Amino acid sequence: MIPKSIRLMLVASLVPAALFAQGIKELNINQAIELGIANSKNLKLSQNKIDQAVAKLEVVKDNVLPTGNASFIYNHAEIPTNTFSLGEGSSTINLPKRADAFVGTAAIQELVYGGGKLKYAKESTKLLADVARLDADKSKEEITYAIISTYYSLYKVEQSKKVIGQNLESIAAQIKQAQRFFEQGIVTKNDVLRFQLQQANVTLTQLDIESNRKVINYNLDILLGLPDDTEVKIVDPAAESKVAGSLNEYINMALANRQELKQLDVQNKVAGFNVKSIKANTLPTVGVGANLYYINPSGSFVPPVNQYLLPVTVGATVSWNFATLWTNKNKVSEAKIQQSEITLQKDILSDQVKTDINKNYQTYQVAVNKIQVLETSISQATENDKLLASKYKNNVASVTDRIDAETLLYQAKINLEIAKADAGLAYYTLLKSTGKITQ
Repeated sequence: MIPKSIRLMLVASLVPAALFAQGIKELNINQAIELGIANSKNLKLSQNKIDQAVAKLEVVKDNVLPTGNASFIYNHAEIPTNTFSLGEGSSTINLPKRADAFVGTAAIQELVYGGGKLKYAKESTKLLADVARLDADKSKEEITYAIISTYYSLYKVEQSKKVIGQNLESIAAQIKQAQRFFEQGIVTKNDVLRFQLQQANVTLTQLDIESNRKVINYNLDILLGLPDDTEVKIVDPAAESKVAGSLNEYINMALANRQELKQLDVQNKVAGFNVKSIKANTLPTVGVGANLYYINPSGSFVPPVNQYLLPVTVGATVSWNFATLWTNKNKVSEAKIQQSEITLQKDILSDQVKTDINKNYQTYQVAVNKIQVLETSISQATENDKLLASKYKNNVASVTDRIDAETLLYQAKINLEIAKADAGLAYYTLLKSTGKITQ
């Protein structure tokens, strides 16, 4: 039976570890993207814009519904001069001193044909809703890339920190060896000091990297919607092999999927409907309607029989502003020029997209080649480090040569980890330029 005091001590020792564990979240790159998209405030704003566009479409649809109105009027008249004569010899008309009347109307109107303008307005508004959705897709692409970029930045500093930790362990071993050599009179005190100076310099670098890590981790917490004190544990994103296709494959992919190009296609359709709508101004409009009138001059709210009128009228209206036949043609020309401008914008943007794809493709190829070169340099640096270590032990090489060899080795290791991260990020940059990074 464990004494109560010991049990309390065990519980107390486990609490800090439990609290610390709560602040750590391990995420691979896909999980980070999903979390960031789910918590993105920018995407919620984009969804609100889509909702606004859909609501506007519903308003436009309501314009095709019949219009109706109704009114009821009560009039009271006081007639002080209630005797009226047209002149000498004519009869006199005696009017009442006061009079009341009730008049009611109800009407309903339906536009049967308006030149197609309501149809074009509905189609244009529907396309504008598509533009809002494409805006949201573009925002999703940008947010995804921001998460990936920050994720890789955190990976780079963590890998650098890991290599520097290994470097410090190696330097500590070198210091112990140098101290033994000094005690044996093999080396001078200067050798020990040089290793200690190297240790101090690498420790300063480690402090800078840790500071950068905290800044990047905080930024990633904000992007992912996590508590800002969460430690994100990175899963090696460079572990997955990414094989790029041909340059033409990525160019064709971009021309088919880039949101900006799709938006210009939609805007071109909107401009086309705008031209049709302006042309429709030259066409006649046809409407039908019905009107109901209630006329009650009796003065009573509920009139006696046969003392009120209740006529009902139905009719059709055809109207044509034929002056638009000569006043509308310049408006049509202006709308067509605006549509042509959109086509030119798409051609310009297509060329820019091709340029971006080629640049990002070449950057990725260079990044992959750098990895191969750095792997070779590490092998060379490792052999050089072993050789200088052996020479230093045999008092053939100087302490400076020994430190330089070790520095080159660990710098090559850091460069390799950074190159792997850069290659991964370059691949996602290439995907982003095709408009398919979220897929």
